[in-house]
Amino acid sequence: TDEGTVVIAGTQTAGRGRIGRTWLSPEGSLAMSVILKPSLDKLPQLVMIASLAVVRAIKNVSGLETQIKWPNDVLLKGKKVCGILIENEVKGGRVNFAIIGIGININFEPLAFPEITDIATSLSHELGTELSKVELISALLLELERLYLEAQAGAPIYGEWQKNMETLGRWIQVKTGKTVEQGKAETVTESGNLILRRTDGSLAEITAGDVTIIKE
Repeated sequence: TDEGTVVIAGTQTAGRGRIGRTWLSPEGSLAMSVILKPSLDKLPQLVMIASLAVVRAIKNVSGLETQIKWPNDVLLKGKKVCGILIENEVKGGRVNFAIIGIGININFEPLAFPEITDIATSLSHELGTELSKVELISALLLELERLYLEAQAGAPIYGEWQKNMETLGRWIQVKTGKTVEQGKAETVTESGNLILRRTDGSLAEITAGDVTIIKE
């Protein structure tokens, strides 16, 4: 498949999230996959590119300010409005392909879905009016292409990603498999890892995990 191929679905019957979870994609949501072939050293930047593109596109089209929750969610007023899933195949030190999966809650009423009401929202719910899906998709693809090309050329997109991250500075719990770490989220690395300062002052570098805010 050619680099830059885009697959868009209005609804999904078997949407997937991280760690084998399901991703709810009712009518009015957007599910999009983009196929890319970055160099191996740029692979960790894909989640930065995707989340920043979502933040920029939502701001450009709706005026709404969103924030990034490490590692791959976009929040609106503290609730999830977008989830991102990166899948890739690496062989012989090169990337055969990478797929950026982006799910955005655009035009539906989250109150109609009790299983997500407490943790998720939609753009139309927060705006009080529906948005043009076509306009948002166009803006998102434009930002994705711009950020991807900039990153491939060596631009430091990490700084903007860090600046838009709401997780930093907060006391959190991070669960990775059976391992649970607690502490203050201090910073993120250029490879996308989270640096956590434990209560005893020691540091932990975390590559992936589920973050829960334990106190403000």
